[in-house]
Amino acid sequence: MKVAIIYNKDITGVINNFGMQNKEFYDYKTVKKVASSLEQAGHNVTILDGNMYIVERLQNFFPSVIDSDHMAMVFNMAYGIQGESRYTHIPSMLEMLGIPYLGSSPAGHALALDKVMTKIVWQKHALPTPEFWVFNNDREPMEGVRFPVIVKPKMESVSFGLKVVHNVDDLREAVQYITSEFQQQALVEQFIPGREFCVGILGNSPVESFPILEIDLSGDPNAIQSVEDKKQHPRKKICPAVISEELAEKIRRFSIDAFHALGLRDFARVDIRLSEEGEIFLLEINSMASLGESGSYPTAARVAGYDFARLANKMLDVATIRYFSSPSMAPEIKQPLHSRLRIFLRGRQQMAEKMLRNLVSTNTYVRNVEGINRSAERISSELAVLGFTHEIFPQLEVGNMYYFSNNYQNKLDYLILLSLDDILEMHDQEGWSESEHRLYGTGIWENKGGIVTTLLALQALRFSKKLKKLNLGIFLATDTSISGKFSKEIINQKARHANAIIAMHGGNMTGSIVTSRSGSALYHYNVKLTDHSEAETVSLVSRYFHKAVSNITDLSTDDSGVVVAPGMVNFSSNIFKVFAHGKSNISVRFNDMNEFELLDAKINKAVKLPVSLKNRAVIHLEGGVSRPPLNKNEKSDLLYNYLKDIAAKIDAQITEEHRWSSSDICNVNEDVALIDGLGPLGGYDKQKVEYIHRHSLVDRALMLALLLSGKQKKKID
Repeated sequence: MKVAIIYNKDITGVINNFGMQNKEFYDYKTVKKVASSLEQAGHNVTILDGNMYIVERLQNFFPSVIDSDHMAMVFNMAYGIQGESRYTHIPSMLEMLGIPYLGSSPAGHALALDKVMTKIVWQKHALPTPEFWVFNNDREPMEGVRFPVIVKPKMESVSFGLKVVHNVDDLREAVQYITSEFQQQALVEQFIPGREFCVGILGNSPVESFPILEIDLSGDPNAIQSVEDKKQHPRKKICPAVISEELAEKIRRFSIDAFHALGLRDFARVDIRLSEEGEIFLLEINSMASLGESGSYPTAARVAGYDFARLANKMLDVATIRYFSSPSMAPEIKQPLHSRLRIFLRGRQQMAEKMLRNLVSTNTYVRNVEGINRSAERISSELAVLGFTHEIFPQLEVGNMYYFSNNYQNKLDYLILLSLDDILEMHDQEGWSESEHRLYGTGIWENKGGIVTTLLALQALRFSKKLKKLNLGIFLATDTSISGKFSKEIINQKARHANAIIAMHGGNMTGSIVTSRSGSALYHYNVKLTDHSEAETVSLVSRYFHKAVSNITDLSTDDSGVVVAPGMVNFSSNIFKVFAHGKSNISVRFNDMNEFELLDAKINKAVKLPVSLKNRAVIHLEGGVSRPPLNKNEKSDLLYNYLKDIAAKIDAQITEEHRWSSSDICNVNEDVALIDGLGPLGGYDKQKVEYIHRHSLVDRALMLALLLSGKQKKKID
């Protein structure tokens, strides 16, 4: 299942600072531990920051869930950024978006966070809670208060602002502090000397209560646990509490009733005070009980038999059953191969991004031989560590090409095609940049993201001890931008020994896998006036040239089987000097070679000089097929369907794509399984800058690793 963990990190991600600012945050180590725990159970997990960009982030992570059978869930750990009822902010957005989530509803959180409303509801349900008063400021009459009392903010948690007072003067000072510091009403509650307990709640129907936990007050009935105690000098916790079974049963019953009275869901923690006379008083309930390992909730959970990983997955299951009526995991947490590999890959992501940054920051324009060779050597070094040897194909014009292999056998399980060069010259290239969820730069989606994805997948296979069992070949091309002018014959030679061929260009945001590509052709068309005796011939050449280009463009078919587009049109003339010259580059995309042969004849016919220009002008048309189309065959279909099975196992979506551009894989003549687009997901933004989504580096590397290590190669031999 896809699981997005939402927590709060960047509190500047708001339009304005408004209202009370949150003081309660999760330690990122705890967030990562939850993620690791869920991944161990086989879930596809990402960690998202819960500020104003959360909707876009969720759309990027959950695109496959909206219209499919895949389950998805948010594991909400976001306490909110600012304002009132902050626990409700993320759940409210998720309700609007229609995304299932762990934890209480906005209404439940609002009641639980408002300590005054909590106590009113409990009183209506005949649940014991201390007497209380509410003050808006320190100037209100306070004569009716019975001391001692404890003063706290009306809508805070984690013991923020707690203070015990014994007289009116101290009470006014405490109320003034609460109302000014926390910008909310002050709750003044009868202080109960005695012992303090916590009860962890998990589930819905039925509800499970953890063993009762006691906060060790060192025998002082007047002691309390302040926020400073919790952060700096945590008090000892005794679990299970040393009390009679009769009292324990009564505390558990009150706690569960308190949970239900507020309409809470999934999990919570109830705080209780036991008076010196043995009376039970419900103090408050935390609808987002902390999962910090030293906290009361995980401590009691461990006594109940839930280690941290089991607790996190049980919490997810509780919410999953509530939404979907079925658990998200087996009763016993297992670590299948894809889970182990995902955890490994997540741990390598930072290093992978560093490698990608180096590649993107190096100018690999197709004619920049120095930059290409430098990047190729870096890739060669990474593969050498993984046990690959290399063969170099020197190229003075475009940079050296490499063929890598991890075996000495002639037959390959897979041949992987990588591209390194860019079509943009240095002054047009976009440098590396990044946002929280996107990485940008020239070549990052088309070529370089696929290189790093391949390296990640191979590292994962070595980690799982499966790499040595595979016969892999990797070809690194440096002339993709010029239609594989030098590499096509080498690729064809290597392809003869492969069961299947995979090209690693990027996929689109639907999770596409390219199973077919259009062929490409390029023409260079020139016309020049040679008879300079009459000015009228200038207009004749102009009319002829522009009509010829228009007629060629009209050869695009309505059914999109052929696309013809002038890439550059330039015409210059002068009637006084009797001069005229026109030139155009014409790009063609086509899906069938027979169609192209007919098209080629039509293009030659379209540029034929009319009778009026015979012996007065010359034309030159050169060009033709750059790459043939890639057509899907039966073996490619088998490979794609196997990838669909892998995607379903790891909660990823793939779609089949026909791409209207050619690539090196189009030059393969062999009747083998051929797929492309297994690189990271991305594309071009509105400014036409290439980008990939960060999380897709891990997802696509995992998919590639599982594909290479699987048994599908036996089916496509």
